[in-house]
Formats: sequence, C-alpha cells, structure tokens
Amino acid sequence: MNIKIKKLTDTAKIPERGTVYSAGYDLFADISEETEIGAGETRLIKTGVSIAIPEGYFGGIFARSGLSLKEGLRPANCTGVIDADYRGEIMVSLHNDSAETRRIMPAQKIAQLIIIPFASVEFAETDELDETERGAGGFGHTGKV
Repeated sequence: MNIKIKKLTDTAKIPERGTVYSAGYDLFADISEETEIGAGETRLIKTGVSIAIPEGYFGGIFARSGLSLKEGLRPANCTGVIDADYRGEIMVSLHNDSAETRRIMPAQKIAQLIIIPFASVEFAETDELDETERGAGGFGHTGKV
C-alpha cells in the first residue's frame, strides 16, 4: 500500500519501521530543542509530517514499548486516531506517568503509527437484542480479575 506523506519542515523525518516485520512505523519528534515533560504532565509533540490515509483505514498512534517501560512516556489518550480525511500535522500528546521530569530530544522516536482497516457501519435502533450466553456480563464476569 502506498500512502502519500508530506514533510512540513526541513527537519521532519519520514516514519520508519524498526524491522521488516514491525507493525508500527516510528514517529519522530520534530522539535528544535530538548523538550521537558514534567511528572504527571502532558505535552503536544509535533512530528512535522502529514499523511493521506486511504478511505477505509485509520492511523493508530500507539506507545513505543521501550519509551513507555523505561521512561514512563505514552500517548495521553493511550491510542490516538488519525482519520482518513485528516490532512493536518500528526502530533503526539505525550504523557509522563513517571515521578521524574523526562526529556524529548529532536528527532527522537516518540510513538508508533499503525495503519488499520475498519468497518463502516450503520446503526439500526431496536427495542431488543438477540440473546447470547454471556448476556450483559461485563468487567470480571468470568470470575477472573
């Protein structure tokens, strides 16, 4: 699949895969200087790129496991969604879950982008839903916590 991408600055980096089998494409911070994210704080980090995601797909922005584990940094909304009709700059809202101030460096890998297909549906309002074995059983309904 070919996806058009536009660099919005001279310093922006095109997303890239870590290995040939990586599902995610690393997104890079397009910032001119080191940026601090205090403990419990959220900062919006620019990537300097915009993309044209094909109809029927969306871009999911996920945490990089190493950054999350080692630094306590993750997307503030846990998973970001880039809709197919969005043409603005991709930005990552990074949240610091750690007790220490963390630093983002220019061109640092900050998140990963995965292009994901989705079903377009129409909702049909009804008074009754079909019965299932599970029914309305929700959180912890199987007895496993």
